[in-house]
Amino acid sequence: MSNIREEMPVLVRHEGDWKGTYTIVDNEGNIIDKHSSHLTCQFPENREYPYFQTNRYEWADGKKEEHQFPGIYRDKKIWIDTERLDAYGWEIDNSTIILWITYKGMADFYIYEMSNISPDNNHRARTLHWFQNDIIVKRTIVKEERVG
Repeated sequence: MSNIREEMPVLVRHEGDWKGTYTIVDNEGNIIDKHSSHLTCQFPENREYPYFQTNRYEWADGKKEEHQFPGIYRDKKIWIDTERLDAYGWEIDNSTIILWITYKGMADFYIYEMSNISPDNNHRARTLHWFQNDIIVKRTIVKEERVG
C-alpha cells in the first residue's frame, strides 16, 4: 500500500494549525471579501481517511463557517469528495501543491489553487483562481502562519 507520508512530503509539511487572512478580489483587483481563517491539516493513523482538513472562517461582522475535508490517497495525489465539492491535489516541486476543485451543482465552475510552504514550514502563501466557463472571474489571496 502506498504511504502518503513518504510519497507526498510537501503535503505532510502542512500538518498542523494555520491562521491567516483570505482576501478575495475581482478581475480589477477590487476587494470583494476579506475574512480570517484557521485551518487544521491532519494525517490520522489507521483511519478511513489518511488526510483530514478542517477550515474555519470568521468575518468582521461575526459570521462564521466551518467545513471538513476528508481525503483519500492514491496515485501520489490527495482526493477529496464531500457533499459540497470534489477536489484533488498533487505536488509539483519541493514547496508547491496544486489543487483542482469543482463545486457540485456548478458544472461550469472550477478553481485552481496553488499552495506554497516556506522552507522553515512556518509560512504559507496560497492563491485560488476561480473560473466560470473557462474564464477567470475572481482570485483569492491567502497569507498564513503556523500556530500549532
